[in-house]
Amino acid sequence: MSDFDVRGKTVIFRPDINSPIDPATKRIVNTNRIEKTVPTLDWLLGRGAKVALIAHQGDTLDYQNLIPLAEHAERLSALCKRRIGYIDDVCGPAAIAAVKALAPGEAVILGNLRYLAEEISTFESAVKLKAPEMLGTWLVRSLAPLADLYVNDAFAAAHRNAPSMVAFQELLPTAGGLQLMEEYTALKTVMDNPKRPCVYVLGGAKISDAFDMMRKVLEDGTADEILTAGVTGLVMHLARGVELGSSTRKFLKDKGLDEFIPEAKSLLDSWGSKYVLPIDLAYEEAGKRAEIDVPVPGSSIGAEGLFPDVGRKTVERFRRSIAAAGSVFVNGPAGMYEDPRWEFGTREIWNAIADAPGYTVVGGGDTISAATKFTDLAKYGYVCTGGGAMVRFLAGKRLPLIDAMERAWERNLRTPIGPE
Repeated sequence: MSDFDVRGKTVIFRPDINSPIDPATKRIVNTNRIEKTVPTLDWLLGRGAKVALIAHQGDTLDYQNLIPLAEHAERLSALCKRRIGYIDDVCGPAAIAAVKALAPGEAVILGNLRYLAEEISTFESAVKLKAPEMLGTWLVRSLAPLADLYVNDAFAAAHRNAPSMVAFQELLPTAGGLQLMEEYTALKTVMDNPKRPCVYVLGGAKISDAFDMMRKVLEDGTADEILTAGVTGLVMHLARGVELGSSTRKFLKDKGLDEFIPEAKSLLDSWGSKYVLPIDLAYEEAGKRAEIDVPVPGSSIGAEGLFPDVGRKTVERFRRSIAAAGSVFVNGPAGMYEDPRWEFGTREIWNAIADAPGYTVVGGGDTISAATKFTDLAKYGYVCTGGGAMVRFLAGKRLPLIDAMERAWERNLRTPIGPE
């Protein structure tokens, strides 16, 4: 952004302030992404820019979180210690008038982008527009003529091929926000030049994220050790021939997660020495928490039911690897930490990561929620706002936002735009 003189200029600013919402009150319950937006917004407003924020909250896939952005404006106003306006119109006449009325150093959040069909995930998956084809969308043709500069700070949505993420770069001078640059740099450091040994801690129930990542970081030699917990750990044990009972089998089949067992076996066959799997698992017995050792392959665990947490022996084994690591990357909790009976594994492992001497990066919604619940976020090396984008990035997949930003950068090299 330092390449641009923004004083008196109208800036379209695209952060990611999509936040967890209490289903009963419809109020924001975690402001991490909003807080991360403040440095870039302060930078722009402090230099006299006129800022129109465009952002989303919820989607067709999580309709319960699809709410107006009025509270987001309130939270940003408090954090920035200046008024951030709000208008419940995305890009219609009222929104256009509000942007035109901005004075230097003022900002307004426009209506929830997901009110537009062209910004919802189902539109993206069904229509599959390329960035140049998005220039005729209502959002772009309405707002682009008003702006002098487009700034994107939304790495958490970098995997989205939506007009707000990739189309303005085709028309406007473009810059990455402070959060985008920090997030990209932190993940590139973990992926390309980690301090050794580099340890990945992978858990959670959305195991497609873990499996997207594991083969890439093992083939590239990025990961020296992978500690698996949560459903990921259970699938790895089934792949090595440990029988975990009919309840676990049914749970995985009902969720469509048993399809990952062959891939888990392939990973273990090739890189088994790099994996640390749970030594013991927690389960419910007579209404209380109990723990049982994981048997050798070809044997049954000897307990029936689900295993919603790891046991104490696993925590101690994980602690040793984490304490010795030069870099630690974390995605996915160790168990069902929301229930006090099953929070032990996640709480203890997260505290070990927070206290680790190495460089630590945590990312993903549940991962950050657990870290917020059990630890001080300031103790981590970097807290990544992205979930799906982060996983795809570390899996070596191209992200639409990064492609769009690189195209804009190359265009700016051909037509340099410096401070005026």
